[in-house]
Amino acid sequence: MNHTVKWGETLYQISRDYRVDLLDIMKANPTINPNMIYPGQSIVIPGLPNPQTIPFQIEISINNRWLKLFRNGQLQKQYPIAVGRMLHQTPVGDFIIINKAPNPGGPYGTMWMSLSKEHYGIHGTNNPSSIGKAVSLGCVRMYNQDVEELAGIVPIGTKVNIHS
Repeated sequence: MNHTVKWGETLYQISRDYRVDLLDIMKANPTINPNMIYPGQSIVIPGLPNPQTIPFQIEISINNRWLKLFRNGQLQKQYPIAVGRMLHQTPVGDFIIINKAPNPGGPYGTMWMSLSKEHYGIHGTNNPSSIGKAVSLGCVRMYNQDVEELAGIVPIGTKVNIHS
């Protein structure tokens, strides 16, 4: 898959966001100077599928506190969510799901799906009363049964758009 460099990003941070070793990214991009990347530049991220080949997309509205699942552009389902609180806002932008981890434990409920932004994901909760509120440290929380259902549908590489 390809990542388009955003202002302020470094190759090192991109490697951390995608959980791909920096050396592997450098091998996949032999003509790129790792110390001189620029906004708009395309970087190959090895080991992840091309999101354009995946029929699913996720749209998340922070203000409305919902997550919508689309298949081939058609709405399939909408889920209620919790989002980041003040000083710990949920990041806005375009990401992909890069891995899934069942039963991560603690406040993450029964499923964790990492986003291509380090430390952020879509996960369940051990506090279902938090759904619908701005209470997390920036992650998107879902009811456990909802996040399990979603994780069973969407593959690694699914696009996630988060907006206000």
